[in-house]
Amino acid sequence: MAKTEIKNLNPNVSVDCVVFGFDNSKLNVLLIEQKLQDKGKIQLALPGDLILNDEGLDEAANRVLKEITQLEGIFLKQFHSFGDPVRVQDIKDLEWLQSFRENPQARVITVAYFALVKMGDFEPEASGFAERVFWCDIKKVPSLAFDHDSILSQAWERLKGDFEYKKTGFELLPEKFTLSQVQKLYEIILDKELDKRNFRKKILKENLVSPTNEKQKGVLHKPAMLYEIKT
Repeated sequence: MAKTEIKNLNPNVSVDCVVFGFDNSKLNVLLIEQKLQDKGKIQLALPGDLILNDEGLDEAANRVLKEITQLEGIFLKQFHSFGDPVRVQDIKDLEWLQSFRENPQARVITVAYFALVKMGDFEPEASGFAERVFWCDIKKVPSLAFDHDSILSQAWERLKGDFEYKKTGFELLPEKFTLSQVQKLYEIILDKELDKRNFRKKILKENLVSPTNEKQKGVLHKPAMLYEIKT
């Protein structure tokens, strides 16, 4: 397995992408399985790689995500940098580093990005040094390569904060939706149950949604009022 032959790579700076996927029932994260010489071993990681010397960080994040997972057109938001001197020196990561890095002992500082997407809008496909790429339930993620456990944890906390206080993620709702659907989205992303009555009072008081004067159709239960995001 040959090391990458791209000579323009900066050996000390990388980008990592935490792509959260929503499927209307649970929150998932996009993972890759790294190629390893020992086919009996499995090493999972977030999509990420070294930047090029002549590109910006945002440009690098989009390029890396496209090269490894074939996903593009995703708005990636920078949220933190990780620079522990030993973040890529764990023994479990040595085989992969020796296979794909010209300088496997180099200290690497990574700039992390996150995104939240509708899973149905994207079809990831493994490429580059990814053996496969797949969505994994956020609550069932195993131990990851490097310090990616910490990166994922901080990304989820940032997502929760942005969702609760900046309403990042409302675009995951259908064009017209019920208040129950809004509550379900909140509960999945924030990972906690919410009182129905208090939640509805809060949402309506915040003036985030507007009634459409339409109701659900084709449901077995009493049709609920449909709302839309207030513009």
